[in-house]
Amino acid sequence: MKVLVLTSSRADYGIYHPLLKKMKADPFFELDIAAFGTHLSPVHGYTLKQILADGFGVKYRIRTHPAGDTPGHIALSMAGTMKSFTSLWKKIAGNIDLVFCLGDRYEMFSAVAASVPFNIPVAHVHGGETTLGSVDNVFRHSLSLMASMHFTATKEYARKVALLRGSGKNIFSVGALGLDNIGLMKLLSDREFEKEYGIDSRSPFILVTFHPETVSPEKNKKHVQELLAALNILKRKYRLVITMPNADTSSNTIRNALIRFGKANKKDNVLLVENFGTKGYFSCMNLCSFVLGNSSSGIIEAASFGKYVIDAGDRQKGRLAGKNVIHVPVACRQILDAVTRIEKLPSFRGRNIYGDGLASEKITQVIKRTFNG
Repeated sequence: MKVLVLTSSRADYGIYHPLLKKMKADPFFELDIAAFGTHLSPVHGYTLKQILADGFGVKYRIRTHPAGDTPGHIALSMAGTMKSFTSLWKKIAGNIDLVFCLGDRYEMFSAVAASVPFNIPVAHVHGGETTLGSVDNVFRHSLSLMASMHFTATKEYARKVALLRGSGKNIFSVGALGLDNIGLMKLLSDREFEKEYGIDSRSPFILVTFHPETVSPEKNKKHVQELLAALNILKRKYRLVITMPNADTSSNTIRNALIRFGKANKKDNVLLVENFGTKGYFSCMNLCSFVLGNSSSGIIEAASFGKYVIDAGDRQKGRLAGKNVIHVPVACRQILDAVTRIEKLPSFRGRNIYGDGLASEKITQVIKRTFNG
């Protein structure tokens, strides 16, 4: 069976990873990968090299990352992505059995939208979710409408996809695919982590990941000011490990502010990381004191590591969240109050509402049943 997996960023590649490994090892599948978006952007770490280092071939490499972070830059990047993928779909239509897309990014929307006139079968992972603080919400639901197979992270999300499409056909609740990494991956020990990144995990540190709210980009300057005000106080007690934002509208506002903060506080144990890779990121999450920011990883994966999460702002608003997640406005005082609350709580022992870490097995079995007739 000929399968093409679309990956546009470090984030979706990390989620895909266990599924890619399973498909590569199974002779039923003939696996190809199309890498685009920030994978080919030096500014964002040129993460194509991570895919290759993991032993996967990348048959199609398509340069589509935006030239800047304004709405115009994003729109032009979308147009360029559709144009580039139109050439690809024209070339391979009729010679591909299934295309995988994941999530909610504008790059992914553009690539899949170009496939629609060619009637190429598409499977969508992570449909049915809601993120009210991001325009990604629009792209996610559009991808669900364009796809013919759906693998959702929860039963509630499967129900939402069925409502959106007006049919429950070919919708499968398999759990969050990224959780499979936790059971399959040997994480770095505290000593290995210190050797690799220079972070002594025996001293408490916070994992910080903060992206722009693209529904209200005019608020991002104020948001990053409030975040940095909180971090300025927290650095007195904690080391700060800050991962850099995605390529979104106004992302450079946040990126540049974080870079200035990192340079000014380098001696105060503030570390900026462009791209950990999945193993490094999960190792960091496993060893940190808690997670702060507005990344989906805090909502979906952190509970599996027993970590509390301070989810700041509206970017993830609408997503189902476990009891380990504390929602706060992007405001210095509320963030600090949430830290104080976490410091008084016992260790988190609750279950992860996003599944059991077996999503890749479930997905491949569904596909085999479906395409074997």
